[in-house]
Order: sequence, then structure tokens, then C-alpha cells
Amino acid sequence: MATVRAHEATSPGRGDTEERTVSTAPLFPFIDHIGIAVRSLDAAVPLYRDVLGLAFDGFDEVEEQGVKVAFFRIGDTKLELLEPTRDDSPIAVFLTKRGEGIHHIALAATSIHEARQVASDAGLRLLSDRPLDGAHGKLISFLHPKDTAGVLLEFCAHADEPSGHDEA
Repeated sequence: MATVRAHEATSPGRGDTEERTVSTAPLFPFIDHIGIAVRSLDAAVPLYRDVLGLAFDGFDEVEEQGVKVAFFRIGDTKLELLEPTRDDSPIAVFLTKRGEGIHHIALAATSIHEARQVASDAGLRLLSDRPLDGAHGKLISFLHPKDTAGVLLEFCAHADEPSGHDEA
């Protein structure tokens, strides 16, 4: 945190100084990953790993979301291939409606709870009433794409962030 000075004129020709503390670190420092819905990881992984030569970062399964995930690192960002593990998962529904392709863009958040608050304060609809468990031990939250120019945006942050995740 850094201290900044805010100047507000309280009367003509006179300025008062008010000190307040604000964060100088960005809430969303980078794109964490791009999620790509696929019908089969077995069919998709060889394209990204063997043909394109991207660095394979491993598999994960997120039971709460009903997906198996394969990660590929490309610079500071990852590509996340998402295969549904059950017919009622969000990825299965997406594949039925739209077919394979880009599903979402995930913004790394320094605080999942602050990101959710900023979105809520701006009138953006969150697709869950709390952060959800995501891959690699992260907490995630999605914004309604109708509020974000047709793009499904995800916030993600490390699950060990101190907060009220388990509060009622």
C-alpha cells in the first residue's frame, strides 16, 4: 500500500489536502489463462503438445465444475483445455450449444473477494454467490457474458488468500 495525497478545493482559491491509503498494485496483474472447451483431451492434447510444441503443464480434475483440464504454458499465460466429465457440467452445456472453442478468459486477481466486490459494485452479474473451487487449487468466479461484451470472464486467485470464503 502507498499513501497518496488527494487535493480537493473546499472553497474558491483554497485547496485542502486529504491523505488516504490506496493500493498501487493492480487488482488484475495479468491474464492467467484462456479456457478452451474440447470434447476429448486425448484428441486435443497432441495438437497443442506435439504439433504446436507448447510446454505441457499437466492435468487436473475439478469435480465441482465437472471437468478434466490440461494446461499448456505459453509465456506467462496458460491455455487450459477443458473436457466435461458429466453431461450437466457447464463445459458439456457449452459444447452442446456452441461446439469446441474458446470458452473463457481468466484474469489473475490479487484478491478474489475484492474482484467480486468491484464487479458487484459496478452492477456486473456474478454467476455464483461465492468463489468456487478451480484447477490448481485456485478460487474462481465468472461474470455473466452479457455484462462483458459477450466474453465469459473468470477471476482466479490462489485459494490460500485470507478472507471469508467459508463464512455464511
